[in-house]
Amino acid sequence: MSLTMATPNILSDPGFLFYAPLASTLPTMAAAGSSYDADAWPVAWLPWGATDAGSDFNYEMKVEPITVAELFDPVKYAPTEVATSIGFALADYTLGNLARAMNAPAGNVTTVSGTGATLSSKLSPPQPSQIVRRMIGWESLDHTVRLIGYQCLAAGQIQAQAKRAPEKSTIAVTFNFERPASGDSFNIWAAGVARLGTV
Repeated sequence: MSLTMATPNILSDPGFLFYAPLASTLPTMAAAGSSYDADAWPVAWLPWGATDAGSDFNYEMKVEPITVAELFDPVKYAPTEVATSIGFALADYTLGNLARAMNAPAGNVTTVSGTGATLSSKLSPPQPSQIVRRMIGWESLDHTVRLIGYQCLAAGQIQAQAKRAPEKSTIAVTFNFERPASGDSFNIWAAGVARLGTV
């Protein structure tokens, strides 16, 4: 029997990132022509803007071996923890993006003085009682794949780097996905038969 290799249905390019308040209305996820292009994101979902190198979705299931004294090999592995996150480095260096990366509410960015070209603004870091969780959305550039994290909290270190050109400052952030009071911590949608693949 001769073997052949089908052309893979690859996913490339950085796609689009969004954020929204918790419990915001989702897109309908109605596909047309094997695409979500005609299914707009509701107004609560705002774009993050450009990133340095796209985003990284991470899903990690941790398992622990169950052993018995008489055997060297584990007799079973038991799942003990799942950690899901999405990370990206924002190229759009604004106080709004810094605030969101710090889990701060919008009210922590305040006007010091002026308007327009004379505007001076200030970001205050959040206090523990001010921490804000957000929904995170992502859509592929070809509009065939969507991901939504329903309750996300930024974690890790934010480094503000000031380097010589052609380097640029970015806001690197990783959002961890939490399980909300009901439902999944995240879902992924795919439009069309080709993106479904063999299940």
